[in-house]
Amino acid sequence: MNYNISLFFPCYNEEDNIEVTIRKALKVLKSLTDTFEIIVVDDGSRDQTEKIVKRLINEDKRIKLIQHPQNKGYGAVLRTGLKNARYDLICFTDADGQFDFSQIREMLPLIGDAEVIIGYRRKRKDAFYRLVNAKIYGLVIRLFFGLKVRDVDCGFKLFRKKVIDDIEIEAQGALASAEILVKIKSKGYRIREIGVDHFSRFGGKSTGANLKVIFKAAKELFKFFPKLFSLRFEKYFKRKNRDVC
Repeated sequence: MNYNISLFFPCYNEEDNIEVTIRKALKVLKSLTDTFEIIVVDDGSRDQTEKIVKRLINEDKRIKLIQHPQNKGYGAVLRTGLKNARYDLICFTDADGQFDFSQIREMLPLIGDAEVIIGYRRKRKDAFYRLVNAKIYGLVIRLFFGLKVRDVDCGFKLFRKKVIDDIEIEAQGALASAEILVKIKSKGYRIREIGVDHFSRFGGKSTGANLKVIFKAAKELFKFFPKLFSLRFEKYFKRKNRDVC
């Protein structure tokens, strides 16, 4: 098939990983299609990330850099990447190299049966406390919002652009991944899951377990809870109203 793919990398202080990650992605994309772009969304990095990406842009103009002047959070990065992607298929994955982007080859054939393909980490290479946090968070999202997926925060997802154009992303922090999927599900789009490999971080430091990040996610969960919770029952009430009419 002739795929048109926008790939973007959420990125914050990834000077140790970004070049290897981009070069690997370039190799995979060139084997799949002639029509693609790679967008690096730099969320206010303070290291050499910008310099490295700009050097790579000089080698291949299909690489692009969008920068936030200051660190805004994961949700803001997702919104920037998703809304600036041009092509019919939009994929994002982490810039730290913890996923094997070549596994997009296993995702692409599924996009005909669903509008959204999300990965779940078959064997997550994270510290024990992060695994516990993820289990608790996933359970909360499932119980309150009815989102029955195995790995809501897996950083390897593929979307049809029309799906992204049909929703509004409001969360600034880590809640954004759940918000996106809850809103997609409420619109009736189909979501499929696929197991993906997960690797230990090669370099740099993860910010996902930072107390500030966790606190921000909890605050946003409280803020957006009424709206996201109501989406769980929106389709039911619409159907009941049609039946009454």
